[in-house]
Amino acid sequence: MRSYDPDIGPDLAVWEAMDEGEQINLVTAYHRRTGTELPNPLLHATIHVVVENQIALGDQIPVQSTLARLEQEGLDRHEAVHAIGSILAGHMYDLVRGPAPSHDPNAAYYRRLESLAAGEWRAHAE
Repeated sequence: MRSYDPDIGPDLAVWEAMDEGEQINLVTAYHRRTGTELPNPLLHATIHVVVENQIALGDQIPVQSTLARLEQEGLDRHEAVHAIGSILAGHMYDLVRGPAPSHDPNAAYYRRLESLAAGEWRAHAE
């Protein structure tokens, strides 16, 4: 894979064959190429990679279906990746700051994804 475009998404077979460092480099290069200024390019790219890797899991977790739903609600794919990434980042923060969950630590993340709405995310992102 020579480049990454979040509006199209990666070829999953090629993407999954790459290591995370290569994936992060491709995402970073995309944002550099588009002139996107980010406060923390490495963190931003890492969140993209985690979301893309979760999308690649298909029906195993609700990320791919959330992406499809957000696109149906009017977000472009890149915006939907960011919306999911914002939920992921919040969930990771909660896991680090809060007490260890006594049950599946991802259950809260999945619930948040199910309630994520494109309009609400846009209103908070702007």
